[in-house]
Amino acid sequence: MANLLKAFSELAKVLTPAQPFTSYEYDGLEYRWKNLVFRPALFKLEALFVLGLAVYFFSFFVGKALNKRRADAWLQAHLPLLSQQFSKPESSSGVVSDGYADFFVFSTGRRNVASLHSVFSLLPRHDLAQMAYRFVWGMIELVYRTEDALELDFKLFPSATPGFVWGVVSKDCLQKVKEGRWDLTLTRTTESPLLGGGYCVMSEYADVTETLLKASGPFNIAKALNDPVVKPFVKSLSITDQPRERPGIPIPVDQRERHVILSLRVPPVSQAGATASLVKAIFILIDTLERGKSSTEQIKKEAEAERREEAELDKIAAKKKAEEERMSKLSAAEQKKELERDRKRQLRKAQGKVVKK
Repeated sequence: MANLLKAFSELAKVLTPAQPFTSYEYDGLEYRWKNLVFRPALFKLEALFVLGLAVYFFSFFVGKALNKRRADAWLQAHLPLLSQQFSKPESSSGVVSDGYADFFVFSTGRRNVASLHSVFSLLPRHDLAQMAYRFVWGMIELVYRTEDALELDFKLFPSATPGFVWGVVSKDCLQKVKEGRWDLTLTRTTESPLLGGGYCVMSEYADVTETLLKASGPFNIAKALNDPVVKPFVKSLSITDQPRERPGIPIPVDQRERHVILSLRVPPVSQAGATASLVKAIFILIDTLERGKSSTEQIKKEAEAERREEAELDKIAAKKKAEEERMSKLSAAEQKKELERDRKRQLRKAQGKVVKK
């Protein structure tokens, strides 16, 4: 026990910092009050620590305010349009924050649109450590991009649009979209002369692309996407009745939710209203889908038939894989018996066909 106490005593001596040297010849700045003396030159490290804390807290409040201002500016620039379209364009508190970098706006009360969720995912400007990490990782990983993102998710009523998956994706976002959206993996990626450069079309069925991109009177969604004011902020536009992540089992047709999703880069405060014309075009697109749903019914049926065929092929492949796994667990003698049994079964089927002929 004595040795243990001695060891702790030695450890305490090592960990205890040495007392600061206070020379009587100190000629620097000094503050005295009664018996107390404060010499700032002796606390250089402490001063740096306090300065670091001050910078961190200052950047926290400034970054928090910048993010809030960015989200508020976009909403205020688009609020006249949302007020025209929805009976309730925003909640009573306006932009709702979830932390200091994520903001939400909920709109409802419109024909053909059950609700609109506008979700801001902004840079963590309030956190210097995260910003530094993102900057360094961006220097290492060349395809890594950090940017303020905004997603407008229009949830449609069940009858508002036919059931298919279709999208227009900016080419510089194509890889990220393929990795994050399972529903868009059901499509084929092509380019369309109706759309112009800079975009790829992801569609289950070719006729859908022609129907949606073809100009209908004064309305032209391709023209809205290629507007030089809007185009720098467009990441993707999609129409889907499938979830983002692959479900465990196929979703019945009557339980599928139909969405029109517009993904944008958040414009700077000075250009907050730059995307208003595109958002307005999305409302027209949704109404066009509702009016033209009968003309696309055949496309819907063909897409559904193709999905059923793919589901059957998946079931057959899964059954075959399960059988192969079962066979791999058997001994060599048991595998030989199983193969002989399968050979005889196939022979009987062939003989039956010959007799029928």
